[in-house]
Amino acid sequence: MATEGISIGGTPERFYSNTINTPVVKSSSKETQESLKRSFQKYLASEQTSSGPLFIPSKHLAYDEPKHIHTMEDIGYSAANGVSPMAVSEPFRLFSEEAVDVMRDEIFNVEAGDEYTYASNIAPKQLRGYAPRHGKFTFNAWKHPETLAIISKIAGIELVPVIDYEIAHINLSVPGDKKELAEGTNDDDDAIVGWHRDSYPFVCVLMMSDTTNMVGGETALKTGTGEIRKVRGPSKGCAVVLQGRYIDHQALKAFGGQERITAVTSFRPKNPHVRDDTVLNTVRPISNLPDLYNQVMEYQLENAEARIRGMLKDVRDSMKAGTTDVKAIKNFLDFEIKALQAVDAEIVEESKVVKGHLPPICESAKRRKSE
Repeated sequence: MATEGISIGGTPERFYSNTINTPVVKSSSKETQESLKRSFQKYLASEQTSSGPLFIPSKHLAYDEPKHIHTMEDIGYSAANGVSPMAVSEPFRLFSEEAVDVMRDEIFNVEAGDEYTYASNIAPKQLRGYAPRHGKFTFNAWKHPETLAIISKIAGIELVPVIDYEIAHINLSVPGDKKELAEGTNDDDDAIVGWHRDSYPFVCVLMMSDTTNMVGGETALKTGTGEIRKVRGPSKGCAVVLQGRYIDHQALKAFGGQERITAVTSFRPKNPHVRDDTVLNTVRPISNLPDLYNQVMEYQLENAEARIRGMLKDVRDSMKAGTTDVKAIKNFLDFEIKALQAVDAEIVEESKVVKGHLPPICESAKRRKSE
């Protein structure tokens, strides 16, 4: 009996039995083709995938510009201290509440959670590296061009996520009792993430908890003059952009409420010619090192490749013109040597990495605590 839609005929293929002919698929009818087309369009328009909702910028982005963006000079540093004059933004709305709820669901539904859960001497509980595999909505939200355009505008420089592994690093904590706040507390004692500088140039910190009954939760910054300045904490769906590689800071504890969950996504300049001051000392002890090292090396090599191709073109142009630019060659070589040395210093053998132990970053803050 012939299968519907398939007829038997034609010349047998080589090595086929002489008694078996190759099936020939009949052309689909126009109605069938239209039905398939409609089904495909319906799939593309669907807000659901097999792994959950799709990120739709028009629905899930709720951007409202920050009221103020503090510059490096505002907090006592040189404008050239980082890779942008910008230091930190005031909280601004970034994602809709619905988007944050989907992100929360992905956090709490992570399979094999222990694989992604870390703790350190400056933070009690963190979730890292889950997004590419278990947080598709979260992953796509942070990598979407419209999201990146917003973050870049605030930062004053075009940014991209530093690596996929650093998308939506989650800090989890339980706020203290409001009675503790009334009795007076020490900021260093009540930091949910202690004094540190980030490993990467920029971070965007997204609040994922309802902060209605919370008090506190600010980000404390150490200014260039040694003073401590606080930037108020964001509410659910709101975020703060910070050039955290160049500023000592800590996340202060919140009081009241049931939990405090923040997502921290790290960014770097997209331009491969901008200096890269990335270090791994604050992430190496709380990471799956194969993921961390391979992804860091991938983007470093891609950036180096882009610079080398550009320099190769310049050299070939000089050869055609019968000239040479020694200063440009020297600058190129100096940049590449320093870049390679910097990366080499950060790729530490796994046997030498102490899991969960981050080195002290802000010694002056530690001294204040002991006084």
